[in-house]
Amino acid sequence: MKRRNRSCNQSSIFPKLAVIYGVLFFILSPTASADESLTFCDSTSISVKIKIWVNGVEGQTLEGQSATFSAKIPKTDNGLAKQPVVLTNPLNCCSNLSSELSGFTALARRGDCDYLVKAKVAQAAGAASLVVINDSEDIVEMSCSKKSALDISILVLMISKLGGDALNESLSVGGKVELLVYAPESLIIDPGAAFLWLMAVATVVCASLWFEITKSGETNGNYDELSEKPNYKDDEENEIIEMSTISAVIFVILASTFLVLLYLFMSSWFIWVLIVFFCLGAVEGMHSCIVALVKSKCRGCGQKTVNVPLFGTTTVMSLSVLLFCMAFAIFWVCTRKESYAWVGQDILGICLIIAVLQLAQLPNIKVATVLLCCAFMYDIFWVFISPLFFHDSVMISVAQGDSSSGESIPMVLRFPRLFDPWGGYSVLGFGDILFPGLLLSFTVRYDKSKKRTWKDGYFVWLAIGYACGLLFTYLALYLMNNHG
Repeated sequence: MKRRNRSCNQSSIFPKLAVIYGVLFFILSPTASADESLTFCDSTSISVKIKIWVNGVEGQTLEGQSATFSAKIPKTDNGLAKQPVVLTNPLNCCSNLSSELSGFTALARRGDCDYLVKAKVAQAAGAASLVVINDSEDIVEMSCSKKSALDISILVLMISKLGGDALNESLSVGGKVELLVYAPESLIIDPGAAFLWLMAVATVVCASLWFEITKSGETNGNYDELSEKPNYKDDEENEIIEMSTISAVIFVILASTFLVLLYLFMSSWFIWVLIVFFCLGAVEGMHSCIVALVKSKCRGCGQKTVNVPLFGTTTVMSLSVLLFCMAFAIFWVCTRKESYAWVGQDILGICLIIAVLQLAQLPNIKVATVLLCCAFMYDIFWVFISPLFFHDSVMISVAQGDSSSGESIPMVLRFPRLFDPWGGYSVLGFGDILFPGLLLSFTVRYDKSKKRTWKDGYFVWLAIGYACGLLFTYLALYLMNNHG
């Protein structure tokens, strides 16, 4: 009996302990919530949007970046109140301010003291938030080095020099400037990436089968057997460049050298040089693609010739197509910053890729292995290892272009980010299409020489492999938080 009562007493202890722990949890939980409001130097810096109103009229929306010690920024602008903006005095916000800033957003210049000092000075003056104007068009991360919790309770963020100049101009003429800061989240999966994936796969397949697509007109038997036939085959063979093992290695070394030069001397004029070369190659590629398609569908076209000074004799059809391609490229250059310019860039890029894959060919699987392995190491080094030798990832920095002029590298396929509050484009470099395209083009020729059908050949399986590989690339991109 005693043993049973002792057992019952022991079992009754557990409900009591559960009640005690529950009470302690609810007592301590407000303290835990209060700790969440504290800021630390190692908080995550995020991109923010800044809505601007000048004299009550909504103007442009700027983009900025929060400090690592900033207070938490709302994800939406719903229910947020607009805050008036005032310039700090002194402008660097490094010493006690001459005026009370209760409820205002302090606008300060970068420099002369630490970012954390600026935040403390602005908060001591009663500012609701602090906006630091950078001295360049880049937006750098504002960080600090303290390990303990900070007493910063205001929003702290940075904007570019161009955005700061726009705010200063409105304030200088006596206008009332108000702003609202929020940090919308990007979509986890970008639907536009699916279209870019489809575009890349279709380009590789089309370029690999280009000869089969455009040969129908040439193999048509409804023509005079005695008439003179143009020697298209000889012309194509004369223009083919076969890569060797050594040339594959040298090509990757030269590509690395050119990438470093782009990184070190990135400027608007350098990108303009690339734009010019891109247009020249794209015009040639578009011209060859259109001419090949026209000849395959209409064998009687392109017979009439004309003598062009400095260029010699050419067909009227070829000259007309060339003029159209030049006009198309010029139109794209003039409108390259418009919202629809990605269409023209993709058309020019796809034509260039198709032309290159008809010009360059791999002679055997050995050269293909060397080239693709070198390209694999090239990507790994310049994306992930280069920050150890340079301050940034060289390839990602080059892909972002020149921020001061807004110019970007044209050697990419682009597609708009659909339904993304930040806008922008999903991009895919030409190398991610050209290198696999060389291998797929080789398998088409190999299957044809061995008289293999699409069922027992290599091309279909490699095309499926490329499509799956590109899907895994996008999966890795999302898992690594959009790191290239």
